[in-house]
Amino acid sequence: MAGNSEKLLKSVLNAAEEKKAHNVVALNLQGISLIADYFVICHGNSDTQVLSIASEIRKSAELSGKRVRVEGLDTARWVLVDMEDVVAHIFHRDEREYYHLERLWSDAKAVESV
Repeated sequence: MAGNSEKLLKSVLNAAEEKKAHNVVALNLQGISLIADYFVICHGNSDTQVLSIASEIRKSAELSGKRVRVEGLDTARWVLVDMEDVVAHIFHRDEREYYHLERLWSDAKAVESV
């Protein structure tokens, strides 16, 4: 199954890059959490960009056949795209600085390449 989550991670990272997400970080949660294998954390500089990034990630995951759940589209300040093995957190710049998830999950190692 790790191979499937790595493929999904690559797809999510490509989707975020396609929509010019800023400061994209992938954290490997395997062995640390049962929530997911990977977290992807990124941000947009406007509500419109946040929604665009989330939409592209969702579309990419659905094309891969994954069941996708999305929260936060109504405010576009912190959108969570849950794809089971991979969870993407798309923040508005200000909220990312406030919540700083990378610090909360500091036990997780950043993924250098997929």
